[in-house]
Amino acid sequence: MALSLAGCHSKPSPADVKAAAERADIADDARGVAEAALGKQAEILARGDLALNGREQLLVVNRISKQLTSGGGGANSPILVTRAAVLEQNGGKWSEVLLCDEHLKNPNGYLGGSPVGRTNDWQLEFSQDAKDGLEMKFSPADPSDALNAQTGEPVGLKKVKFEVRWNKNAKRYQSFDQSHERYLSEVPSLETPQSILK
Repeated sequence: MALSLAGCHSKPSPADVKAAAERADIADDARGVAEAALGKQAEILARGDLALNGREQLLVVNRISKQLTSGGGGANSPILVTRAAVLEQNGGKWSEVLLCDEHLKNPNGYLGGSPVGRTNDWQLEFSQDAKDGLEMKFSPADPSDALNAQTGEPVGLKKVKFEVRWNKNAKRYQSFDQSHERYLSEVPSLETPQSILK
């Protein structure tokens, strides 16, 4: 009986070994890209055609602490981050198409309606929709520090969420207005108002 059971274990085929090696190389490449963008603490939360634009993307974050997360850290479960980025592969090269550090920004500027100021930590929720692609919701970890990027006014004490999705027409990640009816334009630069003393 032992001899018959020993014969049941077959060696993997060369095609299986090659496929496993290719998957490992792709995973190592993605890990290297994530670390180049956000450092050794980078964690890949999502990977694939996140924007449904035919290109591979990575959602990468630096968590505040794995113990401080307010959930499991999976899709739809909020996590606390200091930085987040969406990286996209185009023609064999990776580029950053969204960055969340002190501000939310894409290559065209700061996302409209998003907070500016002393927002250093974020609460992030994300989900993947088959129709709309990756949806991210950012809210300042300390909402009392947030200011509106367009008006410079305090956002308020309530926890406002800034929804960010891929805009298929503009071909970039943009924020939605609070009514979820339209995308908001970027602000090209953040300027500190200067007072004129006489």
